[in-house]
Amino acid sequence: MVTSIKETTTLHNGVKMPWFGLGVYKVKDGSEAADSVQTAMKNGYRSIDTAAIYKNEEGVGKGIKEAGVSRDELFITSKVWNADQGYDTTLAAFDASLKRLDLDYLDLYLIHWPVEGKFVETWKALEKLYKEGRVRAIGVSNFHIHHLEELLKEAEIKPMINQVEYHPHLTQVELREFCEKEGIQLEAWSPLKQGELLEDETIKQIAESYRKSPAQIILRWDLQNKVITIPKSIKDYRIAANADIFDFELNAEDMERINALNKNERCGPDPDHFDF
Repeated sequence: MVTSIKETTTLHNGVKMPWFGLGVYKVKDGSEAADSVQTAMKNGYRSIDTAAIYKNEEGVGKGIKEAGVSRDELFITSKVWNADQGYDTTLAAFDASLKRLDLDYLDLYLIHWPVEGKFVETWKALEKLYKEGRVRAIGVSNFHIHHLEELLKEAEIKPMINQVEYHPHLTQVELREFCEKEGIQLEAWSPLKQGELLEDETIKQIAESYRKSPAQIILRWDLQNKVITIPKSIKDYRIAANADIFDFELNAEDMERINALNKNERCGPDPDHFDF
């Protein structure tokens, strides 16, 4: 049982990654990004997830500096955007991200989407960065099983993470089992389905019985399913509340009730059909 925001899971290369972090998708660059990072750090968060396409890496970097937490306590993730995929362009994109974040290295670098005909070449660039010690772990985002199978045929180093849309309406059971078998850690983006799940009657009932909020119930469900989670918020009270999930455990029956809400329904694009 995960009982603290500081707790980590060990990735297959031995690197420890926090189970819980802050996502900054759609957070504005500048003070909004910097403030939410600082608020998160004050509330014990040590993992921050950004991406080149979010266009807020500079604000995130500023927040990291201003929070004054030592770099070795932090776990910072960014991602290479689709337009930059390919070998040389990925290496250049990584340099640009590091520069914007004002960091010497990243803890995790991900391929943002499986761009057909490019992601294998992109992966080779990530392997190079990893071997050079410029990033502590490498992984992918939005990869289905068949994308992972294609990558694994060519990869010298297996991805450490697959970050995907994951929530009670999209429980990704087969993907989870595949990743577990391969030693690839699953990580959830949009764990609250952009807020839609907070109105679900089953989740609201369960929340009442534990005297927790619907968001806290869902985030706890993630952790108990051994999925890393990175909820996003810019509101101070919500950043604090999202992290208040380490003093209770959902029982097996309630876990099953939430699992049963699955509809294989996405709020984001399907990784087999995206056009960006």
